Amino acid sequence: MTIELQANDVDLKGIVRAGDAVFWGQGTSEPLTLSEALVMQRATLGPLSIFLGASFSSTLSPEHADFLSFSSYGSIGSNQRLSKAGVLRVLPCHYSQIPELISRGELRCDVAFLQLSAPCETGEYSLGVGNDYMIDAARRARVVIAEINEQAPWTHGSEQLAGTRIDYLVRTSRPVLELKAQPIGETERQIAFHAAPYITDGAVLETGIGAIPDAILSALHAHRDLGVHTGMIGDGIIDLMEAGVVTNLRKPIDHGVTVTGVMFGSERLFRFAHKNPAIRLSPARYTHSPAVMARFDNLVAINSAVEVDLTGQVNAEVSDSAYIGAVGGQVDFVRAATNSIHGRSIIALPSTAKSGTRSRIVTRLTGGVTTTPRSDADVIVTEWGAAELRGRTIPERVRLLIEIAHPEFREQLEREAHDLLRKNVLF
Repeated sequence: MTIELQANDVDLKGIVRAGDAVFWGQGTSEPLTLSEALVMQRATLGPLSIFLGASFSSTLSPEHADFLSFSSYGSIGSNQRLSKAGVLRVLPCHYSQIPELISRGELRCDVAFLQLSAPCETGEYSLGVGNDYMIDAARRARVVIAEINEQAPWTHGSEQLAGTRIDYLVRTSRPVLELKAQPIGETERQIAFHAAPYITDGAVLETGIGAIPDAILSALHAHRDLGVHTGMIGDGIIDLMEAGVVTNLRKPIDHGVTVTGVMFGSERLFRFAHKNPAIRLSPARYTHSPAVMARFDNLVAINSAVEVDLTGQVNAEVSDSAYIGAVGGQVDFVRAATNSIHGRSIIALPSTAKSGTRSRIVTRLTGGVTTTPRSDADVIVTEWGAAELRGRTIPERVRLLIEIAHPEFREQLEREAHDLLRKNVLF
């Protein structure tokens, strides 16, 4: 039996117990009424551990660590506040591993908070803007609480709810969290100019969110019959679908359908996806499955980095000793794309940090972390060009990567690389 709670007075006492491990939907799928209630009641509920995905809300602050402990697969969005304060514990794993970690109990979930849309005409709820690992969490949880948000879009993929128990529900009507597009500048346009030629007609795209992915998408309007199979989409995909560029018609599976796990975008994206059969939200077990991605013979993965060293190693996690990113799905998609017959893996990044005082093409990684190893390197793109590393020796890679570094840092990189090569340090 499902018990209904009142939205204006959600009392979690007796439902959430001291010592519980709590999951809630990440990013735009955070059920705000439930998460805010837990934070407000944390002192009476006792010590709790919270597992977070990407976060875009102001729900959590470092001072909430008085009764709450926080862990996440990365420091994305507002999680950086917790990371910088030293109260976020990072789980360094591939995104594809999270469902199995939950299912095996190695990542414990006692209480799951879901955000669902209102039911459709046939009475089926949908997962709204996010279908990732939360169904796995709900199936392992002792208690499942669903926030039924009338303003959440009804999206295809709701069949994933089949067999999921809901113990409590609360009905709300509040705006879904948004992540609005970042402005595209000249640097991003130049990166897109160099990246676009690696994307051919009929390619299936994996891409993230932000100004660089949006710039690359905006450079593809002359392409035909592109497909999308990705972990997340933002607003940048809408224009291509409306223009008939993204049709998904050449995909051997999911014919005619854009497949994603979560929608990290604005209300415009949510309206576009509402009851739209051309978009389906699928769980991480599907979006990040090597077996599924192996079906695509022209998969193009577009990812970013904090820095890339002269041998092709990628750091997408740490900057200035601060954890700001995640392993996420980068390696999952990089390896799938490089194994795809006609696929490419693109790592796109500006050549310098925002201040312009530091090169992001570096002799050796400064963050101390390798997210994607050099053995998986393919194409690295900056605003100065593209370096094709697949099949290249280390001296060849050094030369190619220096050529796409910012001109102000090339001489320094050449000197440092010469010294290291002479000593056989770069091997």
